[in-house]
Amino acid sequence: MDQQISPASRTPVTPEILVPRLGESLVNRGLLSEARLKQALDLQKERAGAGQTILLGQAIIELGFLDRETLDRAVTEQIILLRQALEDANRNLERRVQERTAELQEALRKLAEMNQLKSNFIANVSHELRTPLTHVKGYIELLFTESLGPINEDQRNALDVSQRATSRLQGLIDDLILFSLASRGELTLSLDAVDIRKIASDLTTRARPKADDKQINLSTNFEADLPLVMADEQKISWVLTQLLDNAIKFTPAGGKVVLEAKKDVSPEMLRVSVSDTGIGIPEEQQTEIFEPFHQLDGSSTRRYGGTGLGLSLVKQIIEAHGSIIRVKSVAGKGSTFSFPLLGAASGKGGA
Repeated sequence: MDQQISPASRTPVTPEILVPRLGESLVNRGLLSEARLKQALDLQKERAGAGQTILLGQAIIELGFLDRETLDRAVTEQIILLRQALEDANRNLERRVQERTAELQEALRKLAEMNQLKSNFIANVSHELRTPLTHVKGYIELLFTESLGPINEDQRNALDVSQRATSRLQGLIDDLILFSLASRGELTLSLDAVDIRKIASDLTTRARPKADDKQINLSTNFEADLPLVMADEQKISWVLTQLLDNAIKFTPAGGKVVLEAKKDVSPEMLRVSVSDTGIGIPEEQQTEIFEPFHQLDGSSTRRYGGTGLGLSLVKQIIEAHGSIIRVKSVAGKGSTFSFPLLGAASGKGGA
């Protein structure tokens, strides 16, 4: 059964309920003394104890301190003041929002300008480094092949180290140039139907000597009857090379690295993944690894080298293919990097 609220206990709807701290306002305006305000509050409290709810204005009128007309006029004036204060606050807020928006737009403009300058600088420096490096590589090759005269075994070993060092430097320069293109929105794709299985097999063959040197078991796992995929063969090869290099780099001796390709949720999709049993990545740092020029170990004595560009470029290339790269990792147990690719309608790949 619904309870009926008696008229005596129902709070009347009056303009007073819109005004906070009415008693303080009446005292400040000289319409009520502190002593009379206390009496009105005591009466309000007394009625509340008896189960009757009355507004402060009712108590003031009942005690004869103010008449209804004076009280209503005071309340109305207070509402007008509150409305004006609210309008002023809104205008100030709008002005501050406009100012802050303008500041943020200017900051974004400067940031974009700085990023453009950085990309241009990287591109210019990288291209300038290419020319002398080409000369160095050429002369090392001439010496190594004894085109400039015979060399002894110690000299051959020294030239072999130099060749590997220049090849690594060439790779770093190429990465910088690719990064500068991606940063300027100039990363272009040449899409074609490609056989991921063949690409993956070739890349693992190339990576195997590096894995063997570290006593790492490098293997592949390809599902049968894989579809061809629409991709830029050169750039996807670069992506898989980076993922394999990282997996081998961060996996200790005796560990495993697996390059896998299998059908995804639909037959038209193919998922490629590189898994390792390496050092892993703490969960709170997994988003950082895709930031350019970022190393999780930023100390001057860090164990693993690199520019910190590899995974940043991997992410940009995969996203340029309309895909997304995901990472699953547990610190101390290993990592898996994977991404899906859309199958080509022209046929199937693999034997």
